[in-house]
Amino acid sequence: MKTSRFTLMLCALMAAGTVLAEDAKEPETGEDVIIATVNGTPYDLDLFRLFFMERLQQNQGENSPALQEQAFNEFMSLVVASQEATRRKLEEDPEVSVAIDLQRMKILSNAALAAMAEEIEPTEEDLKKAYEDVKKNATRTEYKARHILVKDEEEAKKVIEELEGGADFGDLAREHSLGPTGKNGGELDWFDANQMVAPFSEAVAGMEVGSFTKSPVQTQFGWHVIELQDSRKAEPPSFEDAEPQLALLIKRQTIAEKLAEMRDGAMVELNEDVVKLKPTDEAAAEGSE
Repeated sequence: MKTSRFTLMLCALMAAGTVLAEDAKEPETGEDVIIATVNGTPYDLDLFRLFFMERLQQNQGENSPALQEQAFNEFMSLVVASQEATRRKLEEDPEVSVAIDLQRMKILSNAALAAMAEEIEPTEEDLKKAYEDVKKNATRTEYKARHILVKDEEEAKKVIEELEGGADFGDLAREHSLGPTGKNGGELDWFDANQMVAPFSEAVAGMEVGSFTKSPVQTQFGWHVIELQDSRKAEPPSFEDAEPQLALLIKRQTIAEKLAEMRDGAMVELNEDVVKLKPTDEAAAEGSE
């Protein structure tokens, strides 16, 4: 199939517009809209639309003419490559066949989970109970700190010596720190322990407000000298702000429970020649080690 750059761009823009325009209308005929016919095989606009939306998500939602054309070119490459696979009868290859079956199962599974989620309507009582549970577990400490990141331990020790001699932390950070916060005197935004790598968060959790680390703290990024400026107990969000997330949480929990019931109720006949140990036997074997 031969096509010009202009034609590629036009097709991509039309498809993207159909996807993204809020007031887009479906074809009145009810028939499938063909975006292209390649080597005699027609391909639906909906197929390209799905492909383009995946590419758009990978690009963090930043649409552009360049992305549209790139996506259309990639789609055409996918088309001709898949046609070549069909010509070679690769669907009959056992490994390819199993991979196709797995992808089909994943797609159907995701569709089923989405349909199940649509059917779940959390009640006001459910939401409030979930909110109370979240509030109980939401009590956490947040920290305000600044740090100086250097390449090696010796340099970090020298920074600590200067601090002990009365040097200004911000000035040393601007002079020595390799991190992006160096130019701001090493200032970090408020954070909780889960937002930092373990050695950093563990060091901060053991410090007193107004102190700095007396020994360098090593992480995969380098060696840190940390000053704890302040700490506070984080307040949970209001019920109104948390409600959308609470609804999602309830849906996930409900679906997980339903899936567990479905697994328990499924009639499963294991091939003993393949599965040498049943799950209960595996657990017993692990417990005896």
